[in-house]
Amino acid sequence: MARALTEGAGRRFAGAALGLVVLALSGCVTPRGYDRTDLTRKIRDRGLDPERIVVPFEVTPEMREWALKAAPEGLPLEVRLDRLFSAVLLDLKPSYVGGRTTTAPVVFAERQANCLGFTSLLVGLARSVGIPTFYLAIDDIERFARDGDLVVISNHVSAAFDTGAQTRVLDFTVAPVVSYRDARALDDLAAVGLYYSNLGAEKLRIGDLPAAIDLLKTSVTLAPDISGARVNLGVALRRQGDQAGAEAQYRAALEADPQASSAYQNLAALLRQRGDAAEAEELLRISQQQGSRNPYGFLSLGDLALSRRRFDEARRFYRRALGLYRENAEPYAAMGQWAFAKGNLNEARKWLKKARAIEPENDRVQRLDKRLAAKSSPAAVR
Repeated sequence: MARALTEGAGRRFAGAALGLVVLALSGCVTPRGYDRTDLTRKIRDRGLDPERIVVPFEVTPEMREWALKAAPEGLPLEVRLDRLFSAVLLDLKPSYVGGRTTTAPVVFAERQANCLGFTSLLVGLARSVGIPTFYLAIDDIERFARDGDLVVISNHVSAAFDTGAQTRVLDFTVAPVVSYRDARALDDLAAVGLYYSNLGAEKLRIGDLPAAIDLLKTSVTLAPDISGARVNLGVALRRQGDQAGAEAQYRAALEADPQASSAYQNLAALLRQRGDAAEAEELLRISQQQGSRNPYGFLSLGDLALSRRRFDEARRFYRRALGLYRENAEPYAAMGQWAFAKGNLNEARKWLKKARAIEPENDRVQRLDKRLAAKSSPAAVR
């Protein structure tokens, strides 16, 4: 789950909803509240110093007092939960800011957060006044972006409350909570690991490799089954020149989650770079057979087919990418590359125009632009 949560910034949590839904949860749940002693022991058992590990959902005494006023003791738990949730929405009025993962106290002070930061705030406040809540990783909601050789997959995290027979999802998203089918409850150790994974992904995106590697190593030590942290660690290691270390992390990510499409794609890229195109192609095919919603997998398969002049196959892959992500420039530019390779320059220019309108600075868009410009130049005509 631990992918960089880097969507747009500055908007209100307009899609906030508190839903009562039936979920078949996987993973470990701690519905009875926060046990700092137990978490400390688990961190120490992982070989880390608990004093050096930030627990993102711990709150201050002042925050607990605020939560008690919002959700007074003596009322039924679910009524208190409703009141606390409403108070956070109406009194704190938090704004969404992507690309910056913070702790509950920082969110409380700044009134800004991504979905992980908001979940930390709500879990921390609720637990501080005796309302047992936990982190819920929701894989139904995925968004994709490319940053150089890194495919960033943004999943969604929410707070949740277990009633015993059903789960209440305390959510901040425009998607309806009743649509969730793929949700995983996270224990506290995994939640802390997720926090470090997000921090590492943010450092990776700005190119601070030493900090990224340190944070991501902490994440995979705390929670070895967070496949996204392993993928991001692999990307950081590869960028630092450690090919063997990167490959080990990608393969470990696949062991943790055989459906981790970004692990397949990054491992395939590494294998292709060292000349093992056959295994790379097979990895990508396996990834797509699992029903991945990641358009970059289809783009990679299309690129491979186009490089081998399998034009019909390339077009099918590019079309599937376009169907998945019409608001992204790359599938349009890929269709333009296909048309260019087929010799249909007018069609290629039409696709380029559509891609430019979305993201003119995109690498694939610029490559297509240069190829078409070279074809149109006087030197090319002569």
